[in-house]
Amino acid sequence: MTLKRQLLLVSLLALLLPWAGCEFIRETESALRSGQQQMLAGTARALANSMAGYAEEYPDRLVSGLPTEQLFIQPLDTAPQIDGYFDDWLLQATSLKSVRGSEGPIQMALGFYGGMVYIYVDVRDKNVIYATADTAVLDDGPLFADRVTLISSSPPYLEEQFVFAAEAPGPIVSYKQDQYGFAPEPAIKAHWQDVPGGYRVEARLPADLLSTRLGLVIGNTAVKNQRPVRVSSYSGRTPPPAVRPSEELHLVAQNLVQPGMRILVTDASGWRIAMAGELPVVATNRSFGKGWSRRIYDLLVESGEAVTSAEPDAAGREQEPYVSAALSGREMASWFRGAESGLAIVAVAAPIIERNAQGEQVLGALILQQGTDAILSLTNEGLARLISLTLVATLLVAGSLVGYASWLSRRIRNLSVAALDALENETLQAALPSALAEDEIGDLSRSFSSVLQQLGDYNTYLRTLASKLSHELRTPLAIVTSSLENLEHETLNEASADYTARAREGTDRLRRILTAMSEASRVEELMQHAEPEPFDLQNVLFSTVNAYRDVYKERSFDFDSALPSAPATGSPELIIQMLDKLVDNAVGFSATGDTIKIRLGEQEGQFLLTVTNPGPPLPDRMRTQLFDSMVSMRGGEDSRHLGLGLYIAKLIVEGHGGSIAADNVKDGVVFEVRLPGQDSR
Repeated sequence: MTLKRQLLLVSLLALLLPWAGCEFIRETESALRSGQQQMLAGTARALANSMAGYAEEYPDRLVSGLPTEQLFIQPLDTAPQIDGYFDDWLLQATSLKSVRGSEGPIQMALGFYGGMVYIYVDVRDKNVIYATADTAVLDDGPLFADRVTLISSSPPYLEEQFVFAAEAPGPIVSYKQDQYGFAPEPAIKAHWQDVPGGYRVEARLPADLLSTRLGLVIGNTAVKNQRPVRVSSYSGRTPPPAVRPSEELHLVAQNLVQPGMRILVTDASGWRIAMAGELPVVATNRSFGKGWSRRIYDLLVESGEAVTSAEPDAAGREQEPYVSAALSGREMASWFRGAESGLAIVAVAAPIIERNAQGEQVLGALILQQGTDAILSLTNEGLARLISLTLVATLLVAGSLVGYASWLSRRIRNLSVAALDALENETLQAALPSALAEDEIGDLSRSFSSVLQQLGDYNTYLRTLASKLSHELRTPLAIVTSSLENLEHETLNEASADYTARAREGTDRLRRILTAMSEASRVEELMQHAEPEPFDLQNVLFSTVNAYRDVYKERSFDFDSALPSAPATGSPELIIQMLDKLVDNAVGFSATGDTIKIRLGEQEGQFLLTVTNPGPPLPDRMRTQLFDSMVSMRGGEDSRHLGLGLYIAKLIVEGHGGSIAADNVKDGVVFEVRLPGQDSR
C-alpha cells in the first residue's frame, strides 16, 4: 500500500468525531421518540376506550377477503357539480376504486355531502349502445342499452336498483326498480358524458333512498336489443355493506383531539369512518436542510418511513403495518420522517375493544398521530453547525494529509526513479534528488549517492579489468612462449619434453583467454569506427544459419522469416558476430539432437530476431545481470566462456541502436534482439 493511501486511511480516524456526534443525536432522538410514543400510547388507549362506548357506529366484522369489495363513501368538502367530471370532487385519483371490465378498467367512487350521496363511474367501452323510445322498457324489465346500476340491499328485505341508462349525452332520466315495478325516480339527478373510448356517469341521490349494502353493476350491450354483459363491483349474490363515515364518531373525535394531533378511527376491516385534527406543517428555512451535510446526516441516522405513508389513505382503507397490528388486538407505534419537509410524525394505533358478557371484540382501531421536533438535526441549529463544522474540519485534515503524503511520496518516487536510472546508466551517476534536504529522505538520498559512487567505481574497475589484464600479461606470456619454443629445439629427455608440451598447452590456453578478454574492447573500437552500410539482414541470417549447420552437426537449426526482405543499415560482420555469441550460448545450454530456432519478423517498425533453445530456465536473479561483463552461468574452466559473449552481443546490438533481452519460455530460453530497419535509422 502506498504512503498516500496509508495516510488517507489514518485521516479517516478523524471521522470518529462526527460519527460520535451522530450517534449521540440518534440516541437522543430515540429516547425522545420513545418517550413521546409512550405518552401517545397512553392517550391512544384512553381515547380508544372512549370510542368503544359507541359500538353501534362500527360495522360488523366482515369475512376474510370481503373488505376489498366494499364501497367506501368518501366525505366531501363541497358538493360536486353533476356534469360527468371528477375534478370538482377534490379527491386524489387514487381514491377511485378500480374493477376489471370487459374492455378495460372501470373506475368508480362514492361521496357524501349535505345528506346526498354522489356517484361517479368511468367505463371503458368502444361501442356505446343507447336506449330508444321503443326499447327503453320491456315488460317492466331491464333496459336493453349500456347502463350503470346501483344495487341497494338490506337483507333479508328485497333489493332496489337504480338504473342510469345511456339515452344520450347530457342529463339523463334515472330509473328505480323494486318489487313494485320499474319507474323513473325524480329525486335522482344524473349526467351521461361520452369520452373517447368510453363514457362517464355522475349522479346524486338522497342518502335516505339507499340501504346499508351497496354495489355497482355495469352493463355492456354489444348489440342492440340484447341483454348486456354485467360487470359487478362485488362477487356475491348480494353486495357487501357500504362503508359510511360516522358523524357521531367524527364529533367525538373533534372534541377529543388536541392541537398538533390527528385522530383516525377505522372499523374492524381498516375502513376509515372518522377523522379529526391536523398535523403541523414544518417549513425549514435552513441551509442544513438541503445541503451536503444534510445528505451525509441522512446516511448516518435512522431515516424512518416516508412521511407520506402517515397520510390518510386516499381509498379510505388504512393498511399500514401498525394499523393492521391494532386491528388484530395489539397496540403498536411507528414513526415517519419527511426528507425535504423536515416534518416528523409519531403514530400509535390502539385497538378499540368492546367488552361484554360474551367476551372481547375488536370493533376497530384508533390512530393517534402527532408532529414531533425530536429530530434534533432539523430543530437545533447548534447541533447542525457542530456536525457541519466537524465534517468540514475532517475534510480539511484529510486533504492536508493527502497533500502532504502526495508531496512525500513524490520525493520518494523521484529518488527511486533516479536510483534506477543511475543503475541502468553505465556511468552510475551519483547525483540524486533531495540530496540537500535536512530530513530522513535527504539522508537516504546521500546514502544512495555514496553507494552508487562506490558501485560505479567498482563497475569501472571490472569493465577495464579485462583490457588491463590482457595488456599486462601479454609481455610475460610472450617471454614464456619464446622460452618454451627455444626449449623445444633443445635435446630433452622424455620427462622434460612432456613437461614442456604441457607448458606450451597452458600458454596457448592463456593466450586464448587474453584474446577473449580483449575482444570486448576491440568490439567497442570497431563500433566507434565502423562505417554503416546497407545490407539485407535476412540474407545475412540465412547464409549464417547454413554455416552453423555445418559447424554444429549435433544440433538442428530451424530458421524462419515472415518477411520478403529485411533491409538494414550497419555492419553485417558485427551482426554475424553477435549471432555467433547467441548461437554459441544456445549450443552450450542445449543437448545433442536439440533444435535451435531462429526467427526473423517485424514489430512496431523494428526487426525482431529471436533465438530459442531448449535447456534450463534463467534464474530470476540473473535476468538483470546476464548481459553484464564477466557474468556467466556455465561451470568448468573453459576459457571460451568467461561471461563476455552476451556482453559483446549487447555491445553490438546497442551500437546498432537496438536492444536485447532474454526470457524463459516453455522448456527453454529465448533471446530477443530488436534492430531498427533501414527507414527507421
